[in-house]
Amino acid sequence: MRAAVVGGGSWGSAFALHLGRKDIETRLWIREKDICEATARLRENTTFLPGAIFPPSVTFHNLLSETVEDTEIVFIAVPSQFCRSVFTRLQSHLNSDQIIVSMTKGIEEGSLMRMSEVMTKLFAPRINPKIAALSGPSFAKEVALEHPTAVVVASEDRETAKIIQVAISGPYFRAYTSDDILGVELAGSLKNVIAIAAGISDGLLFGDNSRAALITRGLAEITRLGLKLGAKQETFAGLAGVGDLVLTCTGQLSRNHYVGYEIGRGKKLHAIISHMKMIAEGIKTALTGRQLALRENVEMPIFEQAYLVLYKEKDPRTALQDLMARKLKTE
Repeated sequence: MRAAVVGGGSWGSAFALHLGRKDIETRLWIREKDICEATARLRENTTFLPGAIFPPSVTFHNLLSETVEDTEIVFIAVPSQFCRSVFTRLQSHLNSDQIIVSMTKGIEEGSLMRMSEVMTKLFAPRINPKIAALSGPSFAKEVALEHPTAVVVASEDRETAKIIQVAISGPYFRAYTSDDILGVELAGSLKNVIAIAAGISDGLLFGDNSRAALITRGLAEITRLGLKLGAKQETFAGLAGVGDLVLTCTGQLSRNHYVGYEIGRGKKLHAIISHMKMIAEGIKTALTGRQLALRENVEMPIFEQAYLVLYKEKDPRTALQDLMARKLKTE
């Protein structure tokens, strides 16, 4: 099997490393030419995944055409804000026999589309590839360290999901399948906003009670919106739902929790992101998730307060107080 991984950040690099360790011929596309050349020379992505040495089965590319040509599966791990431009550049190099897997946890600004929807819209006029999404609790660094990890692969075509499942599963990496691609993508995207809220709570030096409440009520909000859009209830109780939510709200490697934590400590958002090498998707999703909720007339108070803190500079302590002061109701 030949696979391509489009995206040379921490997650794309860790996943290419994982595939390479399985002796899958893997091509990793790295957008930045200098980082691509350095990674090829050192066999290590010192910028985004330092300490992990790639096996010979992984090669490094700066051209999308040579990265995806003659590959069976193309995994795409770029931030959501860049996906449309990357998909547009990719479409002339893909064919209908390939499986395209989104590993991006975000919602497109403006269209409010999930990444698989953007793919379908862009690719359909010329080709009709098999499309899937991969999500779940999977910090890149821990995958690179071969810590046991479980994810979910979702596709409307069950056979496509099974092909990916078999290809990527191994001694420390286990994939489950789902046909609820809508729910898997939504859960993976929306949980990042709750992670920012949990980080704010931790930054304000609130304790475990507060974090547990945010995780639980955050899951309720995510599930509410997901069900309104047609997702399956059980998806939100699985790896892409509660699994990824707990990890991102509590893990020390969580970029979104880090952003919230620094805000809770009093730092301004622009100052926080100016020192980050990687993108925290929850910042944009606080905007797009709120817009989805408003469009669907779904009540999501944590999302509303996260949006106000991030985009209107509302005081975080006031935002949490306003959440607690809402009208009492049944669970």
